[in-house]
Amino acid sequence: MIAFIKTIILYVVEFLGERTKRRIFMLALITVIAFTEFLVLGLARRTFVFYTIDGGEIVVEDRMLKKSRSREVDIIRYTEEMLLGPVNPDLLPLFPYGTKLKSLLFRDGVVYADFSADAAIPPVEGGVILNNFRTFYDGVLRNFSMVKEVRFFIDGRTVFDGEFQKNAY
Repeated sequence: MIAFIKTIILYVVEFLGERTKRRIFMLALITVIAFTEFLVLGLARRTFVFYTIDGGEIVVEDRMLKKSRSREVDIIRYTEEMLLGPVNPDLLPLFPYGTKLKSLLFRDGVVYADFSADAAIPPVEGGVILNNFRTFYDGVLRNFSMVKEVRFFIDGRTVFDGEFQKNAY
């Protein structure tokens, strides 16, 4: 048994003695570690659309969010991340800071999202709430292919009912 282990160690030392083989081995090892980390962490890339403070130009932010076994939980995580606002300080949030997601249900391809009363206030003076909800609506459809429609509520009351269906993908 000891002779077998010595033979293996000598073979490995000889193999890694060449610079090219050592580099290929290290590259393969890093690739395996990165792929394993990707599988263990279970992250999914999600896109968020925000607007610049100056000109209102569209800026897309990519974020990696943890995936779960539940589609509903994934949509809740996306919504809560969107409510946190943009990472870049030169971008406007879609909703005022302090807006909370009161509840979210995903049933038969429809998302029912209920926000706190803060969502009814534009995040900046002169802002249009309808445009912010439309941007969020489009973001949910873009990031979650299983979603066919999103219905919004503020403090349990329907807002923009039927406003976005004709503009859906």
